[in-house]
Amino acid sequence: MTLTLELTPGATSLETLRKVLEDGAIARLPGEARAAIERSAVVVARAAATTTPVYGVNTGFGKLAQTRISAEDTERLQRNLVLSHCCGVGDPIATPIVRLMMALKLLSLGRGASGVRFALVERLEGLLARGIIPVVPSQGSVGASGDLAPLAHMSAVLIGEGEAEVDGHRMPAREALRAADLEPLVLAPKEGLALINGTQCSTALALAALFETHHLLLGGLVTGAMSLDAAMGSSGPFDPEIHALRGHRGQIEAAGALRELIGGSAIRDSHRLQDDRVQDPYCLRCQPQVMGACLDLVRHAASTLAIEANAVTDNPLVFPETGSILSGGNFHAEPVAFAADVLALCIAELGSIAQRRIAMLVDPAMNFGLPPFLTPRPGINSGFMIAEVTSAALYAENKQRAAPCSIDSTPTSANQEDHVSMATHAARRLLEMNRNLRQILGIELLLAAQGIELRAPLVTSPALARVLAVVRSEVEPLGDDRLMAPDLERGAALIGGPRILEAVGRSLLPRLESVS
Repeated sequence: MTLTLELTPGATSLETLRKVLEDGAIARLPGEARAAIERSAVVVARAAATTTPVYGVNTGFGKLAQTRISAEDTERLQRNLVLSHCCGVGDPIATPIVRLMMALKLLSLGRGASGVRFALVERLEGLLARGIIPVVPSQGSVGASGDLAPLAHMSAVLIGEGEAEVDGHRMPAREALRAADLEPLVLAPKEGLALINGTQCSTALALAALFETHHLLLGGLVTGAMSLDAAMGSSGPFDPEIHALRGHRGQIEAAGALRELIGGSAIRDSHRLQDDRVQDPYCLRCQPQVMGACLDLVRHAASTLAIEANAVTDNPLVFPETGSILSGGNFHAEPVAFAADVLALCIAELGSIAQRRIAMLVDPAMNFGLPPFLTPRPGINSGFMIAEVTSAALYAENKQRAAPCSIDSTPTSANQEDHVSMATHAARRLLEMNRNLRQILGIELLLAAQGIELRAPLVTSPALARVLAVVRSEVEPLGDDRLMAPDLERGAALIGGPRILEAVGRSLLPRLESVS
């Protein structure tokens, strides 16, 4: 049975939104939200009946704001607005992300500052409850007057236009509504504008990337600990006194997690007795500093996105207490763009340090006695030689994608919208970057597992031994060369799934908590 969750306007948690995204939970507003929504709708209806110009109610849009619209044309105005803004191109956004986008729009409308009728909110809830998910092209928003094109495609289904997905089948929106005994909605004044203004598309994309980035960061702590053990690296750099002197929370927690992960390793004990190295390379020694800094930034992005998810970001905004309707710029997605750019830096850096650990493990000059490329018979076998090259290629792609999008403004709409955030593609590119990072960490997982086993009869820590067992349930040790692509695919799937983190115990690892 599908879980139904109530969204509290202004105070919905990231964990609730994660359930909408990942578990397919049906989102709806609490009953008490109705009064505030209807109060703002009364203000808009009153304004629409007057001759006083109110942007988006009885005027045109953007550069056409000076054009007055007669009372008898206000419904047509809103319908035309949605249809004219359905200019998205590219592959459709993944269905779970569109579902989250719809939930975020409910949250925004539920604050009672958008001037829409409760009937519109009920219809949006009805689509979610019946699994009617709009088909939304992924390209076409610059993150300025809201995510106009993507939100227009989302909204078009409400009025029986565009396409929807139902139970995995794509069909015309009118057909999907008919099958659910729903009539296309006729939009009232300002409702089209309230639907297509806002940052819900970019925020949904960024939230999907946020949750995945945190998951991969935890996976990187596990693979980093495994690489440390495989290379017989020192645990000294993870001493809590070192990190307390610096004081960064993420660094302290990352060091603590690494200590716990390698605790009880016989390889560690052997290192202390046999190794005369004074210092390890940075990719081992500086893991807490790099991954801890990433953790801090991921949490900062989480704070920004939690606020944005609960925000009212359309325009103009309605204030029932005073009866005023005020134009502003809450639709500008700069906070989301900055959060996405920060996440891109973290993804690139997590892949960078993991790739250096991979390179170290295959290099006989640096891996402290392991065979070249981790193959028992080097020469006739190449072992993990080209797996390391693949990781370098993937890291290079992520490095190129990590350049900030938020500084790349370009004027649009006849210079009316002359500074834009680029938040939507800033967030969208994170999904591909995370796919690359997942593969890099999957490669490290396989190499580190091989390296640990080559240390036999010495054994790794209990926590990492459990991870090793999970790996070997999916991928055999590499003896003679074989077709490696399926192994790499399985390694990435393990990193992306829950089994690795469950094997070590999630309580061992830093949680995703927004900063205060």
